Amino acid sequence: MDLSYWSAGDYRDSWVRALRRLDAAQDEVDSCLITSITDPATANFVFGWPLYRRGTDVYVQNAVIFLDELAEAFRPAEPWLSVEPRGTVDEDGNEISEWRTTIDAVRAFLSTCQ
Repeated sequence: MDLSYWSAGDYRDSWVRALRRLDAAQDEVDSCLITSITDPATANFVFGWPLYRRGTDVYVQNAVIFLDELAEAFRPAEPWLSVEPRGTVDEDGNEISEWRTTIDAVRAFLSTCQ
């Protein structure tokens, strides 16, 4: 976790917003937890964990968001806008590593952050 651009509190606030986005959805929504960010004006990439809510399941993947490949400028307050749609197989046919949890587990964690 890089602390040159965001403080630990900034990461926490970002995570709470991202998890609330999942909680507020009725069924299907994408979100993202930023795990390491430097100033997007000078950075090449941001590290994050895209979150994909599908019903009561939430899938978590690891991602590097390459800023020069985005169609629009990266918005740190809304990192989910730069997340790729959920895929389970990469371009070479390899299974993408992901974890599955539940929206209830996300809500339980979120309740400890309030």
